[in-house]
Amino acid sequence: MKWKDADFKNGIANIRALLIYGPDAGQVDEYCDSAIEKLGIEKDNLFALDSDELREKQDALYAEACSPSMFGGRKMVIISNAGDASAKQIAELVEHSGLCATVIVTAGDLRAGGGLRTMFEGGDNVAALACYTDDARSLATIIRSELSAAAGIQQITPDAMAYMTSHLGGDRGITRGFLTKIALYVDDKRIVELSDVEKCLPDTGAADMDEFLYSLTAGHIQQTMTALDRLLYDNKEPNMLVRMLDGHFKKLQNAVVNGQLPRLFWKVEDKFRQAMRIWSETEIANVLIRLNELERQLRTTGMPGEVLLRDFALKLSLRSAKFAINKRRN
Repeated sequence: MKWKDADFKNGIANIRALLIYGPDAGQVDEYCDSAIEKLGIEKDNLFALDSDELREKQDALYAEACSPSMFGGRKMVIISNAGDASAKQIAELVEHSGLCATVIVTAGDLRAGGGLRTMFEGGDNVAALACYTDDARSLATIIRSELSAAAGIQQITPDAMAYMTSHLGGDRGITRGFLTKIALYVDDKRIVELSDVEKCLPDTGAADMDEFLYSLTAGHIQQTMTALDRLLYDNKEPNMLVRMLDGHFKKLQNAVVNGQLPRLFWKVEDKFRQAMRIWSETEIANVLIRLNELERQLRTTGMPGEVLLRDFALKLSLRSAKFAINKRRN
């Protein structure tokens, strides 16, 4: 079954297994935590492992998943970072006649028609829940809801909302963290203004992230690599930066394909418009495939993530610059 949020809330107690996947890792984690809470899983009844450990820990996995809890209550098994290569092993566990635990499988972006999605979308008593990055509309709804609930905010100025929707959305966990900080900062003022948001969304962090994303797609090589240096120096995780790139290219894809210009902060609008002129639909689709592969490499190859990301960013910014030159010549 293909699930949405309402299906998850109403049906999590009635299935054998759930696949939670997509590019928004923060949202994936959020649903996983919510499943634990909704099913009342105690710490002693929870068994978690990475998909790379499926063969090595197979005996322990089946012992936990197929035996009643010694402490009473419901059991859960969480298999994280799964991919289509693990589909057969996961299917064997989920279909085992002695299964006593709810199985939660988490994954990054998965291709339609792949082993995992086919199994969970088409099987009985199992479901798949996609976690895509928030677009401007859904992000604005989350911002209003979170700030209203956390701080009783009565008003968010248009400039403040535009700044937040242009800087957040790549990862639900990061979004909620920033919103918590903003709520604490404004306290009982009841209004969020641009100056508040600029102080809470880190000056250098947000600026460097913008410089990295928008300079890369506009073909500004030196600015791209300098911004990436600063982000990595500030201990930003390569995985998170790859997810931000993925969200940025999807935003660009929507603008190029559908002509829908997203709500942009004024400082980055020129670079985004330039990127729209130099990137084609086909090239963007190829980059999204490569980003998915890069995220897999970061999880599975053991190669230094910083090295992989620097190499990818340099090649991509060079490619952007080449596209820009060719467009000007034509």
